Amino acid sequence: MGIKSDTWIRKAALEQDMIAPFEPGQVRSRDGERIVSFGTSSYGYDVRCANEFKIFTNINSSMVDPKDFDHQSFVDVVSDVCIIPPNSFALARTVEYFKIPRDVLTICLGKSTYARCGIIVNVTPLEPEWEGHVTLEFSNTTPLPAKIYANEGVAQMLFLGADEVCETSYKDRNGKYMGQTGVVVPRT
Repeated sequence: MGIKSDTWIRKAALEQDMIAPFEPGQVRSRDGERIVSFGTSSYGYDVRCANEFKIFTNINSSMVDPKDFDHQSFVDVVSDVCIIPPNSFALARTVEYFKIPRDVLTICLGKSTYARCGIIVNVTPLEPEWEGHVTLEFSNTTPLPAKIYANEGVAQMLFLGADEVCETSYKDRNGKYMGQTGVVVPRT
């Protein structure tokens, strides 16, 4: 299993519609203003966060239960920035829609710009033949409010090519997050 290069990422994005919208290079500024970079890098693709957020709140004193999730545990926000309360988290989604090839596993790692501020980005692997907008979790590990910028880079996707094609893909087993759009909370 090997990691895929920028050349492979560009080809898969353009010929197989693997990433849409797709940026073939690294974007570091917009309208003369520096931003957290996004786009194709040497061995990965830096995704952007959309402007839709679900900020965790304990206002209803609900219990967090992945098998019986209370949707009132979040406050929906549409904004160019998201302020995450201290020691809390928010969900968001990528701007990009992914269609992962059958012989590829995609792993996501948070960008160091956010990690160095105590903001952790978590995403589970994107399995072979999964498709959709990626739901992102931002954990604010600090005792201060933390800011996330919409439409800027937040995490890097790494594409690992398999030695052989899997017998059963995410699509084959009709995975519960297949084709997701918007910010998706836990499903059972």
